[in-house]
Amino acid sequence: MSGLARFSLNQQTVRQWSLPELAAGCAAAGVRHVGLWRGPVQEYGVAAAGRLMRAHGLGVSSLCRGGFLTSPEPAARAAALADNRAAVEEAAELGTAVLVLVAGGLPPGSRDLAAARERIAEALAELAPYAAGHGVRLAVEPLHPMYASDRCVVSTLRQALDLVERFPADRVGVVVDSYHLWWDDTVAGQLARAGEGGRIAALQLADWVTPLPEGVLLGRGQLGDGCVDLRWFFEQAGAAGYAGPVEAEIFSERLWTRDGAEVLAETLERYLRYVLGSHGVATDL
Repeated sequence: MSGLARFSLNQQTVRQWSLPELAAGCAAAGVRHVGLWRGPVQEYGVAAAGRLMRAHGLGVSSLCRGGFLTSPEPAARAAALADNRAAVEEAAELGTAVLVLVAGGLPPGSRDLAAARERIAEALAELAPYAAGHGVRLAVEPLHPMYASDRCVVSTLRQALDLVERFPADRVGVVVDSYHLWWDDTVAGQLARAGEGGRIAALQLADWVTPLPEGVLLGRGQLGDGCVDLRWFFEQAGAAGYAGPVEAEIFSERLWTRDGAEVLAETLERYLRYVLGSHGVATDL
């Protein structure tokens, strides 16, 4: 894949769209890939969602999310593992080879980051063979450090690679998300490391805008609205050997209040301008 043909629209960018609207809107715009989320897929029906995407000629670039694997409490841990196995099965039903994992934050009352990360590794050891049996690769996504306490104790690409390199590369990889990694001055070297090991399972793009809105989770910027060098992430991932879909994943209440087709058209234009630059032409779509 090359140029705009690699573009993938993550479902959260046009959260206002139902799954049928997402499929029809992407097909009408010539988009070939979508990133899906488990909640809306489960509501629609996993098998039905898979049929819907295939009927519109859409590949599913990733399914989000599994994870939340840091609890030391036996019942909670068993429930998390069971939910992740279900997520693997859903990914396989949708035809995607990538299940995004948000690892989980510190357990209540804990300050032990190292122990929480080790529990993630223990869970990956259980889940990776199951996922491989379904043709699904687990993809650990490092999140910005502001999420470490409650959402993800894996904050850097180095930390993610330290975890996943314990397992075969075809079973466990990493997600590279510009929103979460743009600030890290070691990310270039870690991208090269990830490429050498064949670890990049997904590439996601969003911009960082300030001042951050209340509820930072929903404060991602449209491509080109903030301070992230999006083209740099795209080119560095490519130099590291990643040639798969590139997801625009933008959590933004501002975008969600607008017409979905308008948001998609704008996102495609921004992707061409700020991500592909001189490398992309409209006829690539």
